[in-house]
Amino acid sequence: MSPHATGRRAVHRSVAAGVPLAVLAALVTAGPASAHTPSGDAHVTRTATLGDIPLGAFSNALLPGTVADDRGVDLGGIGSDIYPAGRKGEYWTVTDRGPNGQIKVDGKKRRTFPVPGFDPAIVRIKVSGDTVKVLASIPLTTSSGRPVTGLPNQAGRDEAPFSHDAATPLSYNPNGLDTEGIVRAADGSFWLIDEYGPSLVHVSARGRVLARYVPEGLNLTGADYPVVEALPEVLLHRKINRGLEGLAQLPGGDLVLAMQSPLSLPDTDAGEASRTVRLLRFSPKKKAVTAEYAYRFDPVEVVDPSEDDTSELKVSSVVAVGGDRLLVEERTDKAARLHLVRLDRKADILGGRWDDVATSPSLEQLADPSASGVPVLSKRLVVDLGTVAGVPGKIEGVALVNRDTLALINDNDFGMTDGTGAFDAQGRLVDSGIETKVTYVHLPKGL
Repeated sequence: MSPHATGRRAVHRSVAAGVPLAVLAALVTAGPASAHTPSGDAHVTRTATLGDIPLGAFSNALLPGTVADDRGVDLGGIGSDIYPAGRKGEYWTVTDRGPNGQIKVDGKKRRTFPVPGFDPAIVRIKVSGDTVKVLASIPLTTSSGRPVTGLPNQAGRDEAPFSHDAATPLSYNPNGLDTEGIVRAADGSFWLIDEYGPSLVHVSARGRVLARYVPEGLNLTGADYPVVEALPEVLLHRKINRGLEGLAQLPGGDLVLAMQSPLSLPDTDAGEASRTVRLLRFSPKKKAVTAEYAYRFDPVEVVDPSEDDTSELKVSSVVAVGGDRLLVEERTDKAARLHLVRLDRKADILGGRWDDVATSPSLEQLADPSASGVPVLSKRLVVDLGTVAGVPGKIEGVALVNRDTLALINDNDFGMTDGTGAFDAQGRLVDSGIETKVTYVHLPKGL
């Protein structure tokens, strides 16, 4: 019997939520890394690969009958984030919305969902030798126990969903989630973030959505779980497919949420050209956002010397490292750099003029936010993963193993590519050959 079908009981074991306190203390007191060679001799010490698990078998073992035809797609996409599960080599991961791609029809791109019945899932994995093993899986469900699915929520706001060949329109689903970051709370529940709303999602230990926190004014109706408008209204201006992406849990339990890209404020062009992205602090006790920060990307050619398009910059992972300090990952699909950041209370911009959509120029339009009085978070480069041999592309999840070792996970997009060549004439996947990998990187100078 397959491990992903039999591991339900494993999710109820008591595990530590995050990094051991001794590790956190070491991180807080660690000396500064070298300013001129932040990567030093950072190197890969281990790589493990997820084996082939048919997506239909995986999904139907969790929620029978959800996937009628997986079109030859294997389980993938679990690299949206990675979080320590409290035992050596074990991690919580989360899938995104499932296999999806883009095909041009009459010059316009259509978003395809070749396995529309796929339900996003929390997946517990173990790194064993050079293999990533699935220990347990938890499907995400609504209040009535139905799959949330990964389908878009709202016509006119989200991309319209289509079949694998972009020929047949699919239905929107207000329950749908495009899950990304994951952390586990002390009570065993999970917090996830989602790109559609964008939203913060509280999920029980069994995967039931307890509450979905969305921006004020989203007006999402028809969902089969509680929807709470608790995030700043300005987040309604998120770029399509670039909502909330990074999630960290601070030692006291507060959460840090990171937008993947600058807001499209006042318009798409401003967001595409901007290098200023927003981080939010959320209190689970107060069920409210308590702070907001401006974070500044490095120029795109610094992050990725092969890229010249600023809009390719993304924040994919934020990791708590003790106190109010974070590792923030800036990346393109080919390269990534990790910076150490402190959430300075004096840098809080929540509820100020930069949250007012009428402010002109907007925060995103400022060429130099600091010169305009914006308290941009300071940062220090820890490692340039683009210079470390053996690190895969599209790293979306980062976890701390100890003060000088990182565990990275990549998003393989379920082996999908864009365009009409993604599937053969029989509608079966033409796999990209990109595998899901967990990669350990040693940092000689620590953090």
